[in-house]
Amino acid sequence: MAAASAMSVLLVAAERNRWLRVPSLLLPPRRCTWKQRSMKYATTTGRNIAKLLIANRGEIACRVIRTAKKMGIQSVAVYSEADRNSMHVDMADEAYSIGPAPSQQSYLSMEKIIQVAKISAAQAIHPGYGFLSENTEFAELCKQEGILFIGPPSSAIKDMGIKSTSKSIMAAAGVPVVEGYHGEDQSDQCLREQAGRIGYPVMIKAVRGGGGKGMRIVRSEEEFQEQLESARREAKKSFNDDAMLIEKFVDTPSAAKLGTVPEHGMPGIKPEIRKKLGEAAVRAAKAVNYVGAGTVEFIMDSKHNFFFMEMNTRLQVEHPVTEMITGTDLVEWQLRIAAGEKIPLSQEEISLQGHAFEARIYAEDPDNNFMPGAGPLVHLSTPQADLCTRIETGVRQGDEVSVHYDPMIAKLVVWAADRQAALTKLRYSLRQYNIVGLHTNIDFLLSLSGHPEFEAGNVHTDFIAQHHKELFPSRKATAKEFLCQAALGLILKEKAVSDVFNIQSQDQYSPFASSSGRRLNICYTRNITLRDGKNNVTIAVTYNHDGSYGMRIEDKTFQVLGVLCTEGDCTYLKCSVNGAASKTKLIILENTIYLFSMDGSTQIGIPVPKYLSSMSSGETQEGTRAPMTGTIEKIFVKVGDKVRAGDSLMVMIAMKMEHTIKSPKDGTIKKVFYKEGSQAKRHAPLIEFEEEESDKRKA
Repeated sequence: MAAASAMSVLLVAAERNRWLRVPSLLLPPRRCTWKQRSMKYATTTGRNIAKLLIANRGEIACRVIRTAKKMGIQSVAVYSEADRNSMHVDMADEAYSIGPAPSQQSYLSMEKIIQVAKISAAQAIHPGYGFLSENTEFAELCKQEGILFIGPPSSAIKDMGIKSTSKSIMAAAGVPVVEGYHGEDQSDQCLREQAGRIGYPVMIKAVRGGGGKGMRIVRSEEEFQEQLESARREAKKSFNDDAMLIEKFVDTPSAAKLGTVPEHGMPGIKPEIRKKLGEAAVRAAKAVNYVGAGTVEFIMDSKHNFFFMEMNTRLQVEHPVTEMITGTDLVEWQLRIAAGEKIPLSQEEISLQGHAFEARIYAEDPDNNFMPGAGPLVHLSTPQADLCTRIETGVRQGDEVSVHYDPMIAKLVVWAADRQAALTKLRYSLRQYNIVGLHTNIDFLLSLSGHPEFEAGNVHTDFIAQHHKELFPSRKATAKEFLCQAALGLILKEKAVSDVFNIQSQDQYSPFASSSGRRLNICYTRNITLRDGKNNVTIAVTYNHDGSYGMRIEDKTFQVLGVLCTEGDCTYLKCSVNGAASKTKLIILENTIYLFSMDGSTQIGIPVPKYLSSMSSGETQEGTRAPMTGTIEKIFVKVGDKVRAGDSLMVMIAMKMEHTIKSPKDGTIKKVFYKEGSQAKRHAPLIEFEEEESDKRKA
């Protein structure tokens, strides 16, 4: 690790975007003096930060507000109409509406945010990450208005924010860079020629990109044009600039950040390589006279050669892993440095202790190409937060994951003395993170963190593709023991309703006041049908006189006994199946039974008659349906066009990302239901096909 005066370089491995990161660089302004203050923090201009506006939303806004409260600084929140009742609004001391849900009209509106800062008399603005955090114009506007921008100088944001410029600066500073084209000629033909010169596979990147937006991997010339156009559209929407650069794609590079699990410690990286990475990060920061918190990203090949990718001139999404292994509060450091104070610790005073993981919990469906989702968090329960477990979130039970913003629900961060212990704690905590209401990636995170190669630290960017079969196993029939638990849960819930009726009616002879199944001389038997995936399962339940149940599934019989108990807002099923005792969280909503335990989570359906079933989503033989609510960005077909299975039909934008709708079959377009720029609801029909002769015969 590099040692440098007046700066801290904390080396952290990263895994979601699949490259190495070196968060966080913290450099103080020059000629500053240490002056401890208990409540207010003096700036270099002699002004105090008594009130801080957070120009963001969700978990990062809540994260900044917590530190502001700790430091005695009043917090000001801004919110869109979609976020009126959100967690960050409730946490802040003051909150102001800044417009409609779309980011362009609210969180990206510089004028509105500056206006709120003036109205609220906030002396400083913290941009968080995303939105305006790396916007040169916004940093300059804050300066012009006499408002302190919690971030680096606008010159550093400009130099590092434009990837082509940053590559040139890094090369001049002796920092290794990936071979590529960063020129001004942005014609499609030039970019295609440069890709051919560099050699496939290549990476197309937005010049002003970040967070994976406007980035595409192209493995052949045939797919170059479609991917270029897609990257340009996404970049224009996200950064208002569709300029691109082309780089050689480093195949199978090392990674310490995969899927959604960043980790501190970079398994398999020798100390001397770590030291070189730190030194390169310091050179990168010095080259642009950097001040404040930032992150330098590198990509590393299988031989541990590393190359500069970009610098994020802001607080990093993964900053909690740095804080966990150093015992620091980087947001507090940001505020202190911006206020003109000295950096709290020198590089030599920082020690790295233990190992930390961060799991990003998203509303997305891993089994459907990680398609993001939106909707209410009908049930949300989490592990208990403590000194070794952090939950960074901006939502509560009952809140809605909005279609307008990133679908991240929370960041689960754990710490332990070593990597194996931290990994064990991560998996334990993930099993306690229970969500009902929409798809999440929690089960995928459990599969990933439990994979033997992940445990061994053999992680690279092709990890998911290489181990796809193990990470996405074919669905197996639910264990009969879990089916017994689900049936018992239904019976006990039914009994609880009957007991309430008995108390309220005070009619002990009413047939509705008993659910014991008691019969003279015989034991009552009933059939309960549950739905396991696409299959119905019939359970023959015998009510025994001692209050237990015999449950027969196919050719096997189970002896089942249990009770319901309540802890906080949660209902648990304490039961015994053939003598094996367990305690399982039980949630029954609409037509689904949810079971959560340390053995994993299970969803079991309650069959509904066909005439009551709602229309399913996805593709049908007649056409395609919207997989989510979103905006129709581009339509590639018109009525009468003939298409083949897999052809691109249209592009939707939702959750700030592009999603290409593909044709489910060969056919002729009969009807296109939407125009470009219009909104489509989830499950709405998008394209209708002409009925073919083969379809008529099937009918």
